[in-house]
Amino acid sequence: MYFLYTLLVYTALPFVMLRLFLRSRRAPAYRERWAERLGHVASAPAPGGIWIHAVSVGEVQAIVPLVRRLLEAYPGKALTVTTTTPTGSEQMRRLFGDQVVHSYLSYDLPPFLGRFLDSVRPSHFLMVETEVWPNLLRACRERGIQTLLANGRLSQQSKKGYRRLGRFARQVFSSVDVIAAQTDDDARRFRELGAKRVVVTGSIKFDVSIPASVIEQVEVMRRNWGSRPVWVAASTHEGEDEIMLAAHARLLESLPNALLILVPRHPERFDRVAAQVNRSGLTLVRRSAGRLPEPETQVYLADTMGELPVLLGASGAAFIGGSLARVGGHNMLEAAAQGVPVCFGPHTFNFALISRLLLECGAAIQVDNAAQLAEVMRDWLGDASRRTAAGEAGRQMVEHNRGALDRLYALLESVL
Repeated sequence: MYFLYTLLVYTALPFVMLRLFLRSRRAPAYRERWAERLGHVASAPAPGGIWIHAVSVGEVQAIVPLVRRLLEAYPGKALTVTTTTPTGSEQMRRLFGDQVVHSYLSYDLPPFLGRFLDSVRPSHFLMVETEVWPNLLRACRERGIQTLLANGRLSQQSKKGYRRLGRFARQVFSSVDVIAAQTDDDARRFRELGAKRVVVTGSIKFDVSIPASVIEQVEVMRRNWGSRPVWVAASTHEGEDEIMLAAHARLLESLPNALLILVPRHPERFDRVAAQVNRSGLTLVRRSAGRLPEPETQVYLADTMGELPVLLGASGAAFIGGSLARVGGHNMLEAAAQGVPVCFGPHTFNFALISRLLLECGAAIQVDNAAQLAEVMRDWLGDASRRTAAGEAGRQMVEHNRGALDRLYALLESVL
């Protein structure tokens, strides 16, 4: 099965590289540093360090407190962080600079992995959430590198998919030394797939911290809005932006001075979303132009990077994208931790626990279309007491569920 899997990856490689090239036509960063995806490391760290893999921005944001704690506790240990996307890479570099070694993760093929591991030579490898690569785990096992899956989650649908692979799936999951699962259900599914040591630690995303600098920027931005009702559509995907614009057009009928902050998930979509706004007839200002929205501005396009926590905190309410599109949703806790009520679509399987807890405590509402979204925003933005109560419920829920980072760190310390 390993041979067949490797053959399949080799067969797919030309198409994967072609996809990278096609994506680079809209996001030029995708055509850079291809050598890293083939296992070359620009700056090799000292051997015996810790290697963490976080796919993109969401996973990077989740591990920030853990990385800071490791840097403080183990100043003599090299720390290498790999990502898959340019946005994740940029976020890592912006937050930590040269405090960590950063590289893209190589493709899951033995020659590339061998080249990468010969350069990095870690003693421990920590994967975040669902990044399980068969050849990578096998190479780590052969080299005596201990592996830990942190913040592990596994939906029922994903489990069914893995079970179709039979004994191969059991070999892969049993090769992970320790799995730190988010919930009891996740832990049970991992065990059913053959995982040997599974510990429930909770979701480290509840341990989100809002830096003082973000709080200061939030206050400045709120003063810029004045008394305008403002909502943010965060991390939207293809097919969701037109729903946001339709909802905002409905909202303007009852709140004519309302402002929508539109934040597309991927930078390569910024220009296309701007064109969509213009076609909709709504007035637009782009944040990259260095201008603040004017009183007549109806949509403020956040086409910059790294500002989402500030934009969330400065808004009265938030829609979290990737949930009307079948993406699985994005992190709602950056908004909830700042007392901002959230709504999202039905597709939140990547954040099943978090979305359920937010709904149960009254901090969130699920919507299915533009009409429902407009109604929710009308209720929240038009009623300060209702909005504040929902936001405070979310803030308290986040506080109540903190502690997963401490449990994960204690588990990691036990194997370091």
